[in-house]
Amino acid sequence: MSAVGDTKTITPSDIRSRKGGTPLVCLTAYTTPIAKLVDRHGDIVLVGDSVGMVLHGLPSTLGVTLKMMIMHGQAVRRGIKRALMVVEMPFGSYEESPEQAFRSRARLGRNWLRGGQARRR
Repeated sequence: MSAVGDTKTITPSDIRSRKGGTPLVCLTAYTTPIAKLVDRHGDIVLVGDSVGMVLHGLPSTLGVTLKMMIMHGQAVRRGIKRALMVVEMPFGSYEESPEQAFRSRARLGRNWLRGGQARRR
């Protein structure tokens, strides 16, 4: 588990370097207040498409839109300083073609990336 008070930003390289070593802690958050809490205790914060069922009352994840994932990704980004954020792409945002997947990923990324660097507080 991650040490509370460790302020180094976790990168994909850090995750890769721990393969076969110290286990990773991955926690889910959908909102800024929860992201602030889990940031202190996890290495990865997942913004999953389960947000549709957990917060929006949908019967399944099929109704989750890319716009919803962007909104919750932005909220979580505001709450984390250290953990690596992973945002799931919802159903229907990548299956059609590699081009569709790229466009969807670009929409996700441009909402919290600047010049290839993740915005950090």
